Amino acid sequence: MNKVPLTVRGAEMLKEELQRLKSVERPAVIEAIAEARSHGDLSENAEYDAAKERQAFVEGRIAELEGKISNAMIINPAELDADGRVVFGATVALMDLETEENVTYQIVGDDEADIKVAKVSVNSPIARALIGKEAGDVAEVVAPGGIREYEVLDVQYI
Repeated sequence: MNKVPLTVRGAEMLKEELQRLKSVERPAVIEAIAEARSHGDLSENAEYDAAKERQAFVEGRIAELEGKISNAMIINPAELDADGRVVFGATVALMDLETEENVTYQIVGDDEADIKVAKVSVNSPIARALIGKEAGDVAEVVAPGGIREYEVLDVQYI
């Protein structure tokens, strides 16, 4: 399996979710199954079916997280020496050349991406266009609405 790039914070978030699933969700599902079993006939027991479905989801997610964590390549942006180039984990200040609007994004792994907090996936069109650029460069991003151009204003590794 390929290594999955994660920032230190992204790895912490996955570990926290895994811990919650194992210590809270799994025992709750086991209890719900036991409770549903006590109601008798399992063939027509919707509570039992729902609890078993939830159990399958929780166990699947636990397995998925364990796989991602074991294959994680944890990257601490503060320890990078990329000579001012945009790389995984970098925080990039940009200016949209059409609107002259400034935006800042951190390039993170797929599991940590959240546009609401300015974290974009390394596999997103904007991140792919930015990788390797440095301050002063212009990146062309193929977006659903057409090509957008962004000037790289600053690259930080924090």
